[in-house]
Amino acid sequence: MSWTDERVEHLKKMWLEGLSASQIASELAHGITRNAVIGKVHRLGLSGRVKSPSPAPARVRAKARPEDETGGPVAPVSHGNLALAAEVRPAPAPRSASEDVVVPISQRVSIMELRESMCRWPLGDPTSAEFRYCGAKMQAGVGGPYCTYHARIAYQPAQDRRRERERRSVRG
Repeated sequence: MSWTDERVEHLKKMWLEGLSASQIASELAHGITRNAVIGKVHRLGLSGRVKSPSPAPARVRAKARPEDETGGPVAPVSHGNLALAAEVRPAPAPRSASEDVVVPISQRVSIMELRESMCRWPLGDPTSAEFRYCGAKMQAGVGGPYCTYHARIAYQPAQDRRRERERRSVRG
């Protein structure tokens, strides 16, 4: 396959008439592919084209969603195999103060005091002399190197992290 002057002229003419790269490739034939046409058009710097008439009707701009009596948007109604099931997730329950664990100072341990059954959550600046680890007893079944409280912080599902990031960005 080679681009002769005749083929290049024919390509330019068809491109300016609005034919697609696939149509041009089939017209030129002899080993010229759609990608070869696209590459040649790019190298030739061809840009202006006549818009080919499209068989699809023009899209109608969607109307704004109507609102219900409370002022909130009403969900669109869809029927048949085009209906999309919206996944509704309940909002996460707010944590109560009793759920938050406060690590007593007496449990904070240095690396020398740290044992296999103790939480390894770092507390403070590692370059500081006051740097310690949580040291709370790890619960059976929690898994990982942390106590229950720190495991909840360290191992959040991606969706929860994304939702929390969005909530923070909305607040400012």
